[in-house]
Amino acid sequence: MHANDYQALAMRTLNPKLDTSEVLVNAVMGLCGESGEAIDIVKKHLFQGHELDRNALAAELGDIAWYLAEAATALDLSLDDVLAANIRKLESRYPKGFSEEHSIHREA
Repeated sequence: MHANDYQALAMRTLNPKLDTSEVLVNAVMGLCGESGEAIDIVKKHLFQGHELDRNALAAELGDIAWYLAEAATALDLSLDDVLAANIRKLESRYPKGFSEEHSIHREA
């Protein structure tokens, strides 16, 4: 599946009663909430003796993807464009791949 296809399909479940500002706030709040749920799964694995629940973590990643698509939609951006811009930023920061040197001494 391509990112824009996902965005279009996922946004079929967007609450139509929300205005653009509310969609953006809901998206950012949702990203924070779902990220918290994801880290809780990892925390339990690392510090509380739980097996890593890969299925639950994958489900949370899916929820994070939904809220990312919602945020892009609120900003009238395509998910493909958001992802491509991020790759361009990463290539600029780390032209030969990650290095500690570039991480420590990067400009932006």
